[in-house]
Amino acid sequence: MTEKFIFDIANSLLGKLGSYAFEESSRAYGVYEDLQGFKDTLSIVRGLLMDAEEKDNKHGMQEWMRQIHNICSDAENVFDGFELQHKRKQVVEASGSTVMKVSHLFSSSSPLAFRFRMAQQIKEIRDRLDKVAADGTRFGLATISIDLGLVVHRREMTHSHVDASDVIGRENDREEIIKLLMQPHPQGDGDGDKSLCVIPIVGIGGLGKTTLAKLVFNDKRVDDLFQLKMWVCVSDEFDIKQIIIKIINSAYALPSASTAALAHQENINNLDIEQLQSRLRYKLSGQKFLLVLDDIWNEDRAKWIKLKELIKGGVRGSKIIATTRSNSIASMMGTFPSYVLEGLSQDNCLSLFLKWAFKEGEEEKYPNLVETGKEIVRKCRGVPLAVRTLGSSLFLKFDLNKWIFVRDSEIWNLKQNEDDILPVLKLSYDQMPSHLRHCFTYFSIYPKDFGFTSVQITKLWMALGLLQSKDGNQTPENIARDYIDELHSRSFLQDFEDFGHFYYFKVHDLLHDLALYVAKDECVVVDSHTLNISEQVRHFSIVENGSLDSDLFPKTRSVRTILFPIEGVGLESKSMLDTWVLRCKYLRFLDLSDSSFETLPNSITKLKHLRVLNLSNNRKIKRLPHSIHKLQSLEVLSLSGCMEFETLPKELGNLISLRQLYITTKQSVISQNVFANLTNLQTLCFEYCDRLELLFDRVQFTSLETLIVRSCGSLISLPLYILPRLEALLVIDCKSLDLSPPENHTLQNPTGRWKMTFLHIQNEIPWLWTLPEWIEGVVETLQTLILINLYELRMLPQCLTRMTRLKMLHIADCPLLNYLPSGMQQLTALEALTIDGCPKLCQQCQPHAGEYWPMISHIKCVSIGEPGVEEPQEGRVFSSPDLPSLWKGNDEPRVNHRRGR
Repeated sequence: MTEKFIFDIANSLLGKLGSYAFEESSRAYGVYEDLQGFKDTLSIVRGLLMDAEEKDNKHGMQEWMRQIHNICSDAENVFDGFELQHKRKQVVEASGSTVMKVSHLFSSSSPLAFRFRMAQQIKEIRDRLDKVAADGTRFGLATISIDLGLVVHRREMTHSHVDASDVIGRENDREEIIKLLMQPHPQGDGDGDKSLCVIPIVGIGGLGKTTLAKLVFNDKRVDDLFQLKMWVCVSDEFDIKQIIIKIINSAYALPSASTAALAHQENINNLDIEQLQSRLRYKLSGQKFLLVLDDIWNEDRAKWIKLKELIKGGVRGSKIIATTRSNSIASMMGTFPSYVLEGLSQDNCLSLFLKWAFKEGEEEKYPNLVETGKEIVRKCRGVPLAVRTLGSSLFLKFDLNKWIFVRDSEIWNLKQNEDDILPVLKLSYDQMPSHLRHCFTYFSIYPKDFGFTSVQITKLWMALGLLQSKDGNQTPENIARDYIDELHSRSFLQDFEDFGHFYYFKVHDLLHDLALYVAKDECVVVDSHTLNISEQVRHFSIVENGSLDSDLFPKTRSVRTILFPIEGVGLESKSMLDTWVLRCKYLRFLDLSDSSFETLPNSITKLKHLRVLNLSNNRKIKRLPHSIHKLQSLEVLSLSGCMEFETLPKELGNLISLRQLYITTKQSVISQNVFANLTNLQTLCFEYCDRLELLFDRVQFTSLETLIVRSCGSLISLPLYILPRLEALLVIDCKSLDLSPPENHTLQNPTGRWKMTFLHIQNEIPWLWTLPEWIEGVVETLQTLILINLYELRMLPQCLTRMTRLKMLHIADCPLLNYLPSGMQQLTALEALTIDGCPKLCQQCQPHAGEYWPMISHIKCVSIGEPGVEEPQEGRVFSSPDLPSLWKGNDEPRVNHRRGR
């Protein structure tokens, strides 16, 4: 477990304790001074952890850090009591019952009893923390001020030399970059600069960005293109003065440089910034130059613009190549689109591996090792540095068992040198802010190659309390979206797709290894090969049936997450569930999807910290215990796909924290009282409710943002007029549904128009020959429109051309749809258009030949199916990762069996 991981845990706890709401609560219950004392000591310990990161000798510190972790976890459990107490009070007040109020006054939850208990618990935890702080000083640690920030250990400075014969598989990439160097400048960079082009090369650490830049830099054709070439490794802090010095030095360090010029180079460190910029402009004046800025980490746009102003002195056609791991940095700097570097092919990886594992030609003597090497290469996922790392570790080792050990081990378990793959990737981790590092770590609970949606990972982060609003105004869902955007920007996510209201993505295998390395005993994935689970585990997932040996699981009471992420893998042992519920009283996230038990134990109500309960796809469960309403911290409840579920508990409305509710039920009518007090509800889903005819019509859902109805065959209408904040609507396979609003109802809320951004309609919605009239109310906000298998749809409304924010339009298997409305070229924000299974319309949209092509040719990504194809092609599925079952998946064609919702 790394110092940074423990630091992030301590930092997260300090952030919660420092919130305005928490401080107000502590004052109200008379424990403010006790809390401040704890915070002060925790701040000291956090500073000690920063110093521990810098120490080479960490002998004995592992147990010390483990104690800090335990104290922080116990403290969070105690401090959650403030929130629980507040929610109990809300329920009591909302009930209006005098008996309940009197009972609460004399219970263990009364204000007086609560104040006494909290004071005692805070004192106990503070005493433990004081001892840990004292122990830290005995290790020779000193408190480092938080203002100094964490020291980031960066890679060594790069240079421009490369032996091209040592580089494998980058010939095509080199040709593409040289083509870009030969191209004229695009139409400016948004800052009025038309003389300086920037070509960003982007990718994760170890992918070979620097190597590719070297290949280009040393190509003879580049010498003919540019009069002056300069190589600068930025890497460390983006100090403009130092970068200018490096540029000038690089310009002087040419083969033709005289001894006098080199002597002059040695003195420029003493020049001030004014003298340096003058020298730089003189050097670049009249020159067509190529400048490589390698390893950029700076995200401050003002600094970049300031530097760019100083290096504009070359003639038109001068270019900069910038390498970075960050998409946002590339976007900030680039005048050309980012060149996103892909991994090497398996054949190239094998060639590179053999080059590092054997002397030249030696591999022919060891065919058995080569076969094992092919399997080792697969785990490198195309990343050359990973290939080199593993190949180097096996150089001159001809024992097959050693190769098998490398093949079967996680990369983070193998010995690593400073410039090997894991340390290089850890640089990206070290560079991230604390809150982002903390969230990233929990990807390690899921298996490799797992397909995530933003909705699904948000549930976990929310349950673990990782989504803290800085100003108290952001919702957890919006905070999580910002975090995912930033992780994607930093190249931590791959196969990234933006569906408007949610994202789909994966985590690169090597970055998954990094998450495992950081979390170590904190998180574990349980399969048939798992022999034991550490007592320190707080989060685990089970990915194989038959791996649930009760002796395997730790006796610890500190487990916070239990997860079944793989479809078809669930809990069958009721006794195991009873054990978990009784033992793991601090659970925050309990995923029992694909399980098979008829009832939940009544003891589930003891899980007072539980925030997510997923029972989806349990084919046996019929009801919940009525005492479920005592789980007042519960934020997500999923009964989706519980086909035998009979009726919702009447007291469900007491779950006042509920934000997401997924329902499958045999009820034909659901009592209005179930929803009356759910004032925080953000997402509501009705799925496979075959008997349900009517939804609520008298409850005003002032917070609901996402409504999903799927396979509700008897549902007649949707009361959309009572959903003023609706942002996403999914209607799938509801054959009796009329999407038109009732008479005398409009879809405008009191503050203006609807704010809908996402609309998905699919599967035989009757009488839908065009979109409902209320679509007019969302023309200014809609960003994603998905229409699938609508066999009666004949035309799209003209208002479609006024949807100026529309980014994605997906139309599939609407065979009677023959026309696009005129004016489609007005949709300048439209980035992705798919039309398929619409025979005549596909013919009219064919690239360069179709009648409609001039209207849609401006769109960045256009996919048009074959004209004249009336039936859906076999194996072709058109659906976004469907939101109704956001836990596991079985119908998204791009994803293999390891995937998530």
